[in-house]
Amino acid sequence: MPENSAKPILERIAEALERMSPVPPPNSDLSSNGAFQWNGQQIVPIEFFKPVEIDLLTAIDDQKSRLLTNTERHAQGFASHDVLLWGARGTGKSALVKSVVKALQNRGENIALVETTSEHLTILTDLMALLRGFERPFIIFIDDIGFEEGDATARHLRSMLEGGAAQRPANIRLYITSNRRHILPRQMNEQDDPINPRDAIDDKLALSDRFGLRLGFHAVSQDDYLSIIETYAEVHGLQFETEDALLWSKQCGARSGRVAWQYIVELAGRAGQSLD
Repeated sequence: MPENSAKPILERIAEALERMSPVPPPNSDLSSNGAFQWNGQQIVPIEFFKPVEIDLLTAIDDQKSRLLTNTERHAQGFASHDVLLWGARGTGKSALVKSVVKALQNRGENIALVETTSEHLTILTDLMALLRGFERPFIIFIDDIGFEEGDATARHLRSMLEGGAAQRPANIRLYITSNRRHILPRQMNEQDDPINPRDAIDDKLALSDRFGLRLGFHAVSQDDYLSIIETYAEVHGLQFETEDALLWSKQCGARSGRVAWQYIVELAGRAGQSLD
């Protein structure tokens, strides 16, 4: 086939491949927003970064204070820790991370949040390379992380946190939430390891130990649950009955900050009120 007749065919093939896998658009200006998302290829701004006001987060005062202090140190270029926030679901782990970053931004700190998912852990170094060239401090945030038995990705994260060949940029800290204290699952039969049960346990603890700051979140008491509701209700001008609030938690099968907020949404809906 003559070369001039083959060229249009090759061009059409190239165009078809480009349509199937388009070149990702360039990353956003990382100085223009307070929060971003990374999808494994590009960083895009979160246009409406409006987390819960930090003062509205109730019954986690110690966790709030310690995370705020650590994040402020990072924002100001001082030594700071990677952070693991672990514990019961719905207790405010994710909300606290976002609220702390926003609170510091409101104080004039030039820190930003970059949120991604655990499925991108194996290429997280790509994100770090993108952020390395900026003087701005960043928090890379991965929510609700967990690994199954034998997942090699856990070792990848462990190496990244400490002990890897490539030094992590000084302007980046990792904040990760997990329902498990040690991230990896623990088994009752670990003590029955025929070789060395201590080694099996130490290997699983090695990942969580890489985080310099580990904050535990526990199921809230009834008093704390009601206190959370009272705080939200006061801000939004809502009235509630204690028995009704407790009934709501029983119907949900849990008491937590998340359940409390869902009750506030229910109250606002009954009152014909918006929470925006």
